[in-house]
Amino acid sequence: MDFKLNDEQELFVSGIRDLMAKENWENYFAECDENSQYPERFVKELADMGIDSLLLPEEYDGFNEGMVTLTAIWEELGRLGAPTYVLYQLPGIATVLRHGNQAQIDKIMAFRGTGKQMWNSAITEPSAGSDVGSLLTTYKRKDGKIYLTGSKCFITSAAGTPYIVVMAKDADSEKPIFTEWFVDMSKPGIKLGKLPKLGLKMDSCCELQFDELELEESDMFGEEGNGFLRVKEEFDSERFLVALTNYGAAYCAFEDAAKYANQRVQFGEAIGRYQLIQEKFAHMAIKLNSMKNMVYEAAWKCDNGVMTSGDSAMCKFYCANAGFEVIDSAMQVLGGYAIAGEHRISRMWRDIRVDRVSGGSDEMQILTLGRSVLKQYK
Repeated sequence: MDFKLNDEQELFVSGIRDLMAKENWENYFAECDENSQYPERFVKELADMGIDSLLLPEEYDGFNEGMVTLTAIWEELGRLGAPTYVLYQLPGIATVLRHGNQAQIDKIMAFRGTGKQMWNSAITEPSAGSDVGSLLTTYKRKDGKIYLTGSKCFITSAAGTPYIVVMAKDADSEKPIFTEWFVDMSKPGIKLGKLPKLGLKMDSCCELQFDELELEESDMFGEEGNGFLRVKEEFDSERFLVALTNYGAAYCAFEDAAKYANQRVQFGEAIGRYQLIQEKFAHMAIKLNSMKNMVYEAAWKCDNGVMTSGDSAMCKFYCANAGFEVIDSAMQVLGGYAIAGEHRISRMWRDIRVDRVSGGSDEMQILTLGRSVLKQYK
């Protein structure tokens, strides 16, 4: 596979380097992490570069780029220390174009270029995590209206986004029919509670309760009964983006540790000259190379319409685990500066540990991948 970027991709990556060199963004990221605050000023800078229009078609004044281009940009952002997990919504605009009605599209497109959070999905419930079929939230038709009742948990971005797409079950159907609803978060009938979490603190994690929330038929997102198929598509995309984030963070930690190992002197020599330290970097480099090959291959498959759920599951599982191992080894090299100081690597360590659960647990990725592999030989 040719990893050489074309001229347009190089321009995007060069623009990212210029943005990250513009100021010491780490101080801003550390402040946002400490205060559990969405880094809107940074995302606005990316929006000004057109990153939120990257995957959009030309008829929406988009760049009509693909996942390989996005991978190159996410790789550079991550390598330079940016928390790309806060950017999952940017590629998500294209999802609204595919499944939303015109009114919903207009509402989301109004946020393009602002850097503000736009929308996210609400699927997980207290009794339904990996087992999406166990959802209990329902929608019921009455007097020409839709009434949504139930609760959701661990919903990313819910505290800051104006719209949430909620998966619910038809209360009047004998067989389970799952449909999604485009919910304006300013409506009465919604209770929201923020949850503390180990990492990924620059984006909120919330519980939601809907008490006969009144909706219109026009608030349906996509087609009735198509909720599972739409969400499966989103899962594949989300898991790939999580893998990209993990790879980028590991790349950043690796380079921070390598620079430190060449500068830190103990017993009269740079610690990088000791074989135990060299062994760590050898294993880190192998894992980084494997992650890079995996995500770029998956991106190419996506652009060519041959990416499977198994591919995204493989990427998420491997990058979350190998990335964690790289960051953990880098912390060992940095020693006390990583543990007791304010080095960004401690933030990355917390963040990536969450990703072995968030967006689909390790165990679910293995099950998905195993089924996908065996399916090829039927």
